[in-house]
Amino acid sequence: AYNIHVNGVLHCRVRYSQLLGLHEQLRKEYGANVVPAFPPKKIFTLTPAEVEQRREQLEKYMQAVRQDPTLGGSETFNSFLRKAQQETQQIPTEEVVLEVLLSNGQKVKVTILTSDQTEDVLEAVASKLDLPDDLVGYFSLFLVRETKDGAFSFVRKLQEFELPYVSVTSLHNPEFRIILRKSYWDSAYDDDVMEHRVGLNLLYAQTVSDIEHGWILVNKEQHRQLKSLQEKVSKKEFIRLAQTLKYYGYLKFDPCITDFPEKGCHVVVSAGNNELNFQVRLPNEQIKEGSFKVTRMRCWRVTSSVPMSNGPSGSSPGKSEVKLELAFEYLMSKDRLQWVTITSPQAIMLSICLQSMVDELMVKKSGGSIRKMFRRRVNGALRRSDSQQAVKSPPLLDSPDASREPMAKLSSKLTSVSLRGISHSSSANDVGANDFHGNYAFEGIGDEDL
Repeated sequence: AYNIHVNGVLHCRVRYSQLLGLHEQLRKEYGANVVPAFPPKKIFTLTPAEVEQRREQLEKYMQAVRQDPTLGGSETFNSFLRKAQQETQQIPTEEVVLEVLLSNGQKVKVTILTSDQTEDVLEAVASKLDLPDDLVGYFSLFLVRETKDGAFSFVRKLQEFELPYVSVTSLHNPEFRIILRKSYWDSAYDDDVMEHRVGLNLLYAQTVSDIEHGWILVNKEQHRQLKSLQEKVSKKEFIRLAQTLKYYGYLKFDPCITDFPEKGCHVVVSAGNNELNFQVRLPNEQIKEGSFKVTRMRCWRVTSSVPMSNGPSGSSPGKSEVKLELAFEYLMSKDRLQWVTITSPQAIMLSICLQSMVDELMVKKSGGSIRKMFRRRVNGALRRSDSQQAVKSPPLLDSPDASREPMAKLSSKLTSVSLRGISHSSSANDVGANDFHGNYAFEGIGDEDL
């Protein structure tokens, strides 16, 4: 059996024959010209070298399917991953009670099936809270780890190919919880959510919690005003004031390490307002702050590595933690692209944040509304609206096509930077092109952004 890791976590174990079955089903539905080639069957028993070669080929195959917007978003592919997850964790389909946290620590208990996917669970939570259908898409379920001070460290946003009950129980650790939070970046959408009592309450609870945990910065005078609005239970006014504060609507990550402006700097990264904000502690203990706009990231990638042990040959490198890194290529000035790396166990969650910011920007650019971005109920069944498929940038892209007009316009600005294919990256730890998230939002960058 082959282990399939998704977002840095063992998701399932599958046999070659199961993957071949998936391949044949995808070919039947989408045609042989759309589906990538599958590693061939062998008549004789495989040698160890052939086993490793097949593993690599299967890994590339799964990545290629996942990165194709049609195949990767298909129900066939996602239901295969969900079923395999359930079988691997040996959790039978039965009715269970799942506890979902709200930002204020309240618990919502929903009765679901162990085989219910992320969207089913989100619907069940919304229904229990009386959150109207057209607001469900503004919220998402996140897997978090509860820290000692009652705050949360974000592991990832739960995806459509996983079963929340199985994902959280298979970790066998009560610190891991599922929490409901808003999942959009532009605070202008708060108006939609605040139109409804339950939406307003959820947003208010999240804002209060983010202020308490120090995620949103508040000075003494603002704190006094907020306290007075809280006492009057003026929730809308409270949120309106909070919207003017620094880091409102941002997700704050655990302290980690960056190579910007120099190697080994300690940094606290926050994601929000279409940027990654860095609060860097320099080696001389000075704190510097800066922001990286998502529109100026040409691409990014997540890599994982197991550090080699430097000790005597007897010491086991197996004990080392897997190291996750998010690296992005940033347009520092008109003619200079530079790689910036963040080494953090939350690298995948950071990448998910970047992708959702780009998706939101692309929807706006195409004139779509955020309401359309979300799935709609059709005759009791959930369907993804067509408008989202049309404007959503693929989850992982090769280099943006250099012949496309916006890209050509940009490369004329970058006089001393050659915009080579991403696969020819000059970065020290080179990775194949398919490991990159190319960024469509970058293509539209104009001179005023520089």
